[in-house]
Amino acid sequence: MSKTSRIAGAVLGVLALTGSLAACGGDSLEKEKSGGSASAGGSGKKGTLVVGAAAFTESKVLAELYAQLLADAGYRTSITTVKNRELYEPSLEKGEIDVVPEYAATVAEFLNAKVNGPKAPEEKPVASSDVTATVAGLTQLAEPLGLKVLPAGEAVDQNAFAVSKEFAGKNKLKTLSDLGASKLKVKIAAGDECEVRPFCAPGLKKTYGIDVSGIDPKGVGTPQAKQAVKDGVDQLVLTTTTDATLESFGLVLLEDDKKLQNADNVLPLVNARDAGDKEIADVLGKLTQVLTTEDLAELNRKVDAERAKPEDAAKAYLESKGLLKK
Repeated sequence: MSKTSRIAGAVLGVLALTGSLAACGGDSLEKEKSGGSASAGGSGKKGTLVVGAAAFTESKVLAELYAQLLADAGYRTSITTVKNRELYEPSLEKGEIDVVPEYAATVAEFLNAKVNGPKAPEEKPVASSDVTATVAGLTQLAEPLGLKVLPAGEAVDQNAFAVSKEFAGKNKLKTLSDLGASKLKVKIAAGDECEVRPFCAPGLKKTYGIDVSGIDPKGVGTPQAKQAVKDGVDQLVLTTTTDATLESFGLVLLEDDKKLQNADNVLPLVNARDAGDKEIADVLGKLTQVLTTEDLAELNRKVDAERAKPEDAAKAYLESKGLLKK
């Protein structure tokens, strides 16, 4: 699962779920592993836990953070990287995976569509910009499926929009409201779905009054999309709040000051039967309490730009926060 697929929305995810599982038969998890299982160690005195990761950098780093913390607490842990949420979520329900790092709003609407039908996220959404309400809605959907939602923290990875520093300076832009008030025409470098997604072009027009002149379909946060904004071909790029490469392209985020985007705060989602005890929640809670959006961006940068291994970046971070026993 790329960040693009997260942003594309839960409705598409449920449609994909039907096809993916049908195509893979009963052993979808095994057939869709990308990278298989990697052991993160641990004595196993308190049992064995499988941590799931989706196939993009940030999810892999978060899975390493979870696995190393749990191993340090006495669990035998391994990490299984699965292509996307459509495959790992059913595995979490079955107990093939015990814990997975998730994003509150996105997984809430994924489950909303799964439980209430593909139109539910648009007709009766449970996610909003209010993280407390979003987590409450997620919890109501998750519990009947045998899933337990652990508390969300400050770290959030959600849609964000960036402009070049030069463009921001010239037009005195700090927020998306500033951009709307400027009456400037902007072309957005994004995925082609931006044209119809409520949190992209339609939302920018409705919430901020931004004059969107068109979509340049270069993808979500891709180097090509950011380069187009740096070069002035486009004025705005759709990326995420944990994009660690904006600085290298001379770009800056504009604040979502009217809170168009849903609360995609990071939280652990666990199988209630196998990983629902308080000790696991307490161990993972130590990370949730300290992890920030800036920390996530820096961890992404270390892996994507400096080519650090996710396990090494995770270990260094946990040690820097005093979360691993010496």
